[in-house]
Amino acid sequence: MRTTLTLDDDVSARVKAEVRRSGRPFKQIVNDLLRLALTLRRDSGRARPFKVRAQPLGLRAGLDYDNVGELLEQLEGPLHR
Repeated sequence: MRTTLTLDDDVSARVKAEVRRSGRPFKQIVNDLLRLALTLRRDSGRARPFKVRAQPLGLRAGLDYDNVGELLEQLEGPLHR
């Protein structure tokens, strides 16, 4: 398909630099870069879900973990505030 595409100056300069560096035609580089960008954009929405992996805490026996104030006092002493 033939179409007219207007590139910003910075984009045009980078594509031309890639033409000089690689020796490939301008058209091929533009097509390859557009394919890459479209693929990355499509795949970015498919991020793996975040999962929390539970780890044993090694809780000490004899401590009441339901009462935070009492727990702090037992661990840090009466001046924990």
